[in-house]
Amino acid sequence: MSAVRLRIGILGLTLLAGLAAPSAPAAADTAPAPTVEEQRLDGAVPQEILRRSGFDTVTPRFVRALDRARSYAQARHLVVREGSALWRRAVDRAQGRGPAGGDLSRDDDRPLYWARLGMTREVRTWEPGFGLTEVQRSALLGELERTSRGQGDIRFPDRATGIRRILVTGFDPFTLDRDIRISNPSGATALALDGTVIPTGAGPARIETVTFPVRWEDFAQGTVERTLAPCLPRVDLFTTVSQGRAGRFDVERTNGAWRGGFPDNDRVGSTGTVPVADPATQPQWTTTTLPYAAVTAADTGRFPVYDHTEVTEIPAGGTPSGGGAGPVVRPDGPTPGSTARAGGGGDYLSNEIAYRATLLRDRLGLHDTLPGGHVHTPVLEFGPGNTDPATGTVTDPQFVRNRLDIIAQARSILTVAVNAALN
Repeated sequence: MSAVRLRIGILGLTLLAGLAAPSAPAAADTAPAPTVEEQRLDGAVPQEILRRSGFDTVTPRFVRALDRARSYAQARHLVVREGSALWRRAVDRAQGRGPAGGDLSRDDDRPLYWARLGMTREVRTWEPGFGLTEVQRSALLGELERTSRGQGDIRFPDRATGIRRILVTGFDPFTLDRDIRISNPSGATALALDGTVIPTGAGPARIETVTFPVRWEDFAQGTVERTLAPCLPRVDLFTTVSQGRAGRFDVERTNGAWRGGFPDNDRVGSTGTVPVADPATQPQWTTTTLPYAAVTAADTGRFPVYDHTEVTEIPAGGTPSGGGAGPVVRPDGPTPGSTARAGGGGDYLSNEIAYRATLLRDRLGLHDTLPGGHVHTPVLEFGPGNTDPATGTVTDPQFVRNRLDIIAQARSILTVAVNAALN
């Protein structure tokens, strides 16, 4: 991911993603091993998900094409084409276009996730007939991640059309060691809403979506800033979305500059201040500019929606151990001069994407003009009798119904938010 090139010409914002790219090493003698995430792919559940969606054909076709590449340029062209095609195929399937490919419900985000890992594993372990440096391999993986997540497919209409613009982000499934069957409703929402148009009092609004990995290192290398910086000055509203608490939506009021260390999808933890460019000007807290009062007051669907204000802080003058008060839970948000230990969205990557996106908004000078923030969806739960990952099935009617209800309510929340913000 670190080799994906950032092209931002707005307000000199190259410094926002100014995390150093690695120096170019010599060509590797052998290809690296698959990642922890990629190693899960051979399990029975991922293979069943791929087979029952028709996405089991993605990697074999990709391998055949990759083996025909005779240069790095050819390989890069192939990776960009096939990554984009995978994203479009997943969006089309979710929105009812083309064949379903199997009996797995169309709203399922997991085929995209597992098919992408099949492709990245092939690129990571590929030993072509020509010399491929580690930097070139990293660049290919970066292009594959970017294109297969919709990050190269953002197509907003021209301002002259009068169509409003909304940007939404989602996440991959996570906590796969706890239950490898897991689906992420934020990723499913991204697939269901990408390129769709919703009516508002200010006219139609087009939604464009992207997804992000659940990996600390990708965030540290600036994937959020690279993706969002060219977009935020062009949109009328944005929201990052992730899976949160059981049985409820939350509009997160405050985001904190702290990583809590919970293992990511590669079983890597990271603890400390969120690493961003220009840390000397980095605030401990950022805030939503979404119209949370209107959203929480509206009847948007089956799940209650809360204005979530709780954070965890070290009060001004305190330290993590001794020398004053340690971490304190504040139900009504942070107090002046405090140090973040958890935002409303916690201390994992949900909080971090919200922090990064809203910090970017503020550094772009858009705090007072651009509604944006984070929405947590309910946890996507399996139906009764199907909660044990060791014996349960990959899907059930209640599981599908829950996901469809979450997607529909997320769309309704966006509609309320854009109406409240623009009228």
